[in-house]
Amino acid sequence: MRSSRYGRAAALVLTAALVTVGAPSTASTAQPTVVSAVPSPSTPHAIDDAVVANAAVNTFAQVGSVMYAGGKFHSVQPPNRRSTLVRDNLFSFDVATGAPTDWTPAVNGEVWRTLYVAPYLYVGGAFTDADGVASRLVRYRVDGPTPVIDAGWVPRGINGVVNDLEFVNGRLLVAGSFRNRLIALDPANGRDSGYIALGISGSVKVNGAGPTEVFRIAVSPDGTRLVAVGNFTTVGGLGRARAFMADLGPTAATVAPWYYQPLVNNCAAGALRAQLRDVDFSPDGSYFVIAATGYVPASTSGIGRDICDAAARFNTTVPNPTRPVWINYTGGDTLHSVTVTGAAVYVGGHQRWMNNPFGRDSASVGAVSRPGIAALNPVDGRALSWNPGKTRGVGTKFIYATSTGIWFGSDGRRFAGVVRDSIAFTPLP
Repeated sequence: MRSSRYGRAAALVLTAALVTVGAPSTASTAQPTVVSAVPSPSTPHAIDDAVVANAAVNTFAQVGSVMYAGGKFHSVQPPNRRSTLVRDNLFSFDVATGAPTDWTPAVNGEVWRTLYVAPYLYVGGAFTDADGVASRLVRYRVDGPTPVIDAGWVPRGINGVVNDLEFVNGRLLVAGSFRNRLIALDPANGRDSGYIALGISGSVKVNGAGPTEVFRIAVSPDGTRLVAVGNFTTVGGLGRARAFMADLGPTAATVAPWYYQPLVNNCAAGALRAQLRDVDFSPDGSYFVIAATGYVPASTSGIGRDICDAAARFNTTVPNPTRPVWINYTGGDTLHSVTVTGAAVYVGGHQRWMNNPFGRDSASVGAVSRPGIAALNPVDGRALSWNPGKTRGVGTKFIYATSTGIWFGSDGRRFAGVVRDSIAFTPLP
């Protein structure tokens, strides 16, 4: 009877019924089908060395035939691994061949986000200096033979780590741990445009540990809505622990009515109170998916309600949902990243399983093995059969969809059983 009861409950958690301005530069890329589980052999390697013991790629941005990758690394290799090049935390390579270019930027700390807005590549992170420019947010002009840093561009109000970037309606949106946590810069002069003034404050962490910050932002494809996740409790004077939606109006952003009230609940991991880690809209903007850490719900009554080591879908136009459309739990392992292509919801972290609502660092009835990466059915949230598997490590931090396939950035050494240090690409069939 125990297995039967858990099976029925798990099905309910995973198959909850559906509730039936200028686009951002990072609008979700629609794909017609699930990508191959076999990675391309033509990708470079970001490897561990004596300087960086756990190399990781956190972000990609493609500009024509060139891919820019950022993260925490010191050494990179071409696909054949016959040479080793010094590249500190940022480098570029040919998309077709995987060969690193000759560009050697000097970035003195971890890169969290790259964003291309012609003719510039914006780079943000925890670094304090890039090619002699003292800032945590810089931009390179990339329309020439070699990228050149724009030393005259000075972003204002960025005095903390930059976690994420978007570009909407002529404004550069910057998220991080600086004073305003979310700001809209005028790209012409780097000044605060005043478009976003939401008063993001508070900390959900025990004793206020850790900075108040916005971890990730996603903008709907039509450029009218933004969803943010991070460590905060109040936005615009309203209770918005861990997540909020903003309406992106013609002259100002305002706090939207949307909120999922159970986000005030803590997960079981006391040290990970700010558990939400990533968010992405579907290509048609009708829904978004949140990925989370936090171990498991604090009690079994929270299963199907609390987003803890799980991915959860919300329909965009439902302002006060009582439950997500679906939640898929890992059973106690962190999800760091999510990307929605329409054909699938790809999630990455250091998970061992999916379809595992009753697991507590274990595989419960119905769990399926999905180490480090998984593809979920957008309708019911269940794991699809796609299962390349990868080295779990800290986890898959970035999933980047393009018109030809998906790039995965992580600290993992192997993908589908072959060596693909920190970078893997799986093409569309």
